[in-house]
Amino acid sequence: MNSSMKPKRIGIGQRIHLFFVYVKRHPLLYLMLIPGLFFLCIYKFWPLYGIQMAFRKYNLFAGSNPMDAIAKSPWVGWRNFEKLIASSQFSIAVRNTLIINGMKILFLFPLPIITAILLNEIRKIGAKRFMQTVIYVPYFFSWVMIYGIFFSLLGNYGVVNNVIAALGGPRTSFFTSLSWFRWLLVFTEGWREIGYNTVIYMAAIAGIDTVLYEAAKVDGANKWKQIWHVTIPGILPTIVLLLILKVGYILDTGFEQVLIFYNPVVYDVGDIIQTYVYRLGIGKMDYARSTAMGLFNSVVAFVLIVGANTVSRKTLHRSIW
Repeated sequence: MNSSMKPKRIGIGQRIHLFFVYVKRHPLLYLMLIPGLFFLCIYKFWPLYGIQMAFRKYNLFAGSNPMDAIAKSPWVGWRNFEKLIASSQFSIAVRNTLIINGMKILFLFPLPIITAILLNEIRKIGAKRFMQTVIYVPYFFSWVMIYGIFFSLLGNYGVVNNVIAALGGPRTSFFTSLSWFRWLLVFTEGWREIGYNTVIYMAAIAGIDTVLYEAAKVDGANKWKQIWHVTIPGILPTIVLLLILKVGYILDTGFEQVLIFYNPVVYDVGDIIQTYVYRLGIGKMDYARSTAMGLFNSVVAFVLIVGANTVSRKTLHRSIW
């Protein structure tokens, strides 16, 4: 290629000059960025200083304040991670986290897709909006409210157990049963989250060109073939995006839900990484080991997101970046 045809590189000085020119032209846009940047700095970037606790023998009283205590606590290298991995509770928490989140991905991830497709086929606008509202409302309930609702239904003397007892069957303790507790978490999250995720897929379906459906009808495609060959390929980028994010957060099972629902009886099947970190940091005041656990979780999530994105890009030719 002729050297005169190559694009000229812009120096750092020119980039800075162009940046300030753009800021001068659009001051309101950058003014609107200030609250978001403030939030990022205070709640995202500044707490990164505390990651040091994972590599220190943290003593809260070593300094005049918690931040000073971090700087004055002695370095211990990877000792906190070694103690963490050697702990039997760590392996239980990781296993439970993977199993519960695997169940949620396997059984809950397809449901919003199916629901969105079915709602899209409803032709009566009133009925369609009513169904959307019904399945979307639970998303606004807090986990405390949801626990109260399901405890009144599935508790030892709840509606379900009363019906079972009336039919002559034994009462089942769903909230303290080792075999039922994980399914209880999956079911309640599905009941709460399916409406929100359905809205996302409904928006993706709305973006599909209607000409594609007309062309499919001309070719003799029935409803099932239209869904398979038009609707699903049309929302595939959204499916891939959400699946990559879901896989990336496979170690994030839902701290608030589990914390409210579980109890010491079901620790063996319900204790996850986040609740284990909570009990270490708040209950036992072992801030160093809980920080090491949180850092481990973040690193694994990062690796999984990058890996899932790479596999998706090479196999489906679709990815986040």
